[in-house]
Amino acid sequence: MATANSESGLAPGYSIDSMTRAEAEVLMSWATAEGWNPGLSDLAVAFGYDPGGFIALRRGQGAAAELVGGGAILAHEGRCGFMGLFIMRPDHRRQGIGRVLWHERLRRLQARLQTGAFIGMDGVFEMAPFYAAGGFAYRHRDLRFQGRAEAARLGVPKGVSTTDLATMPFAEIAAYDTAVFGHPRERFLREWLNVPGGHGLAVRSAVDGALRGYAFLRPCVVGYKFGPVFAEDEASARSLIRALLAVVP
Repeated sequence: MATANSESGLAPGYSIDSMTRAEAEVLMSWATAEGWNPGLSDLAVAFGYDPGGFIALRRGQGAAAELVGGGAILAHEGRCGFMGLFIMRPDHRRQGIGRVLWHERLRRLQARLQTGAFIGMDGVFEMAPFYAAGGFAYRHRDLRFQGRAEAARLGVPKGVSTTDLATMPFAEIAAYDTAVFGHPRERFLREWLNVPGGHGLAVRSAVDGALRGYAFLRPCVVGYKFGPVFAEDEASARSLIRALLAVVP
């Protein structure tokens, strides 16, 4: 990672510090207004898991200070981190202070992680050169699709059946997740896979009963979102997605 700028680059009257839960709610409302469509329980899970992972940019001092930008820097037990929910209030964009906030968030996240731990992030594709200047390397193009939950339109092969995630040993799910994600995140998963209105399913091998994948669908401001969908093969993935589409309107 490149050396991050410090908040000393801020104009007088601005400061960067940990965010309160109330401010995090405001940040989520900005994200909703931008069309990001967060999950209804996303903030509750993330803030409960890592309350120190929300950073605020404020203007003013004391009780008069107002939130003008912020973002999340979640740390998974010091082993890896993720930067997200980075947003500036519209009247404070294109002034350079968002850049200072971005680098300060990166610096703070690095300080919370073990040496050599990787950091992931979702980014705007057009901003890839900016992220690269901060030490990030492009890995995957992430495209978002939206449509109606018409399960019958998705064909699935015969012989692949799904199992309710709630009936499975959590240790088995966590072990599979670790193998795919790369690091254990049991404490996060216990909350994430139990959000109100969520649905989780798994696929087992018909040969030896081994776990072949699992997926989760959660309610959002508009509709639902998948996340994650982990599977060993296309047949398992299709079965998981189709079965989950069938449980929502």
